[in-house]
Amino acid sequence: MAAPMKMIRTSVRHGLLQRLWNKASVLGSVRCLHLQEYQSKKLMQENGISVQKFVVASNFEEAEHATDHLDVKEYVIKAQILAGGRGKGVFSNGFQGGVHLTKDKKQVPFIVENMLGSKLKTKQTVGDGVLVQKVMVAEALDIGREAYFAILMDRTYMGPVMIGSRHGGVDIEETADTDPDSIVKEPVDILTGIKDEQALSMAQRLGFEGVHLQEAADQIKSLYNLFIKVDASQVEINPFGETPDGRVVCFDAKVNFDDNAAYRQKEIFAMDDMSETDPREVEATRLKLNYIGLEGSIGCLVNGAGLAMATMDIIKLHGGEPANFLDVGGGVSEQQVYDAFHLLTGDAHVKTILVNVFGGIVDCATVAKGIVEACKIINLKLPLVVRLEGRNVEAARKIMEESDIDIHVADGFDHAAQLAVQHAKAYIEASAKKTKSDDFL
Repeated sequence: MAAPMKMIRTSVRHGLLQRLWNKASVLGSVRCLHLQEYQSKKLMQENGISVQKFVVASNFEEAEHATDHLDVKEYVIKAQILAGGRGKGVFSNGFQGGVHLTKDKKQVPFIVENMLGSKLKTKQTVGDGVLVQKVMVAEALDIGREAYFAILMDRTYMGPVMIGSRHGGVDIEETADTDPDSIVKEPVDILTGIKDEQALSMAQRLGFEGVHLQEAADQIKSLYNLFIKVDASQVEINPFGETPDGRVVCFDAKVNFDDNAAYRQKEIFAMDDMSETDPREVEATRLKLNYIGLEGSIGCLVNGAGLAMATMDIIKLHGGEPANFLDVGGGVSEQQVYDAFHLLTGDAHVKTILVNVFGGIVDCATVAKGIVEACKIINLKLPLVVRLEGRNVEAARKIMEESDIDIHVADGFDHAAQLAVQHAKAYIEASAKKTKSDDFL
């Protein structure tokens, strides 16, 4: 069951590799769109998929009237952020838990008020957490049984694959480790679409039976149709559950999209308010650069996603940490080099800049001119390591040598990484000594 375990981990992981893949598009700079839970549920509701009744509150006044639109026995209140583990999260105001249950409608505004305007920190957030700007108030339903269901694009099968488990409502990666045999998968021919027998078989393998079986199969078909309709890269339902009264409901939803389809999914992409997107990434998108901020000290300027990832790997091999992924692309101009330097120097984590460019389509001399001009305009104080190879490289080296800029020109890929790591460590040590000296004075 190694393959299903790997696939399930890929489907739920939102780490660097997933973000890099969405960024590294030959079509240019793209962002990875993730919708909030309430947005995903609204999309599903509009496409005939069974979800709980819900309303959304973005201020206290809306919270006070939220229950007016929900005639239910019990309420579930959920902070809306793009991170898992909300239930065990802690707010910056000390309030515990980003998910609450209550049967007292008078408690709903109080709970919402404690969530709105505060940062929620969970095991999946970074720093001091994420600011909560919206809260979903939904119908709380009894769950007779929980399963897990997802559809994602998988290159191995060159198309969609359904993944499921009888165990839902829990961390699916943990399930993959503790009970791998419970995870099932079923590829779908993207040309013919999902068949009735496939949907029914998947529902049975997820443990649905009796009055729930056909309803679960119908919901699986509707989820697949939505997956195709909106150009999704992943639809994940956890839990995919059944209620004691015979309903099959998608209790929690996560939908991710193929960013290359943004031009034909304009309404969906317009739903992204970018409030949880790194401002540097937003600015990079505007500048037509592929950028992802990391936590290291070496700022990387590279042309090509593969070279960028290889550069980060070799930096780590030599004991350093990359501060970013920045791919300027194959047709980089002098202006884009300047824009890239502006982004890098705006990051307080960056202590050294490493330029690693292979001149195939790009002219190394163009990059060198951009580097020199950027250093002059920005008045660069950080150590700068440059490795250029390929087209017009001799002219590029001459441009850098004749400039008044202190540039450490590397002789090869490995040498560049070593220099970058050495200079970053030296810069950090020098800064620490200066700080101690200033404190003493």
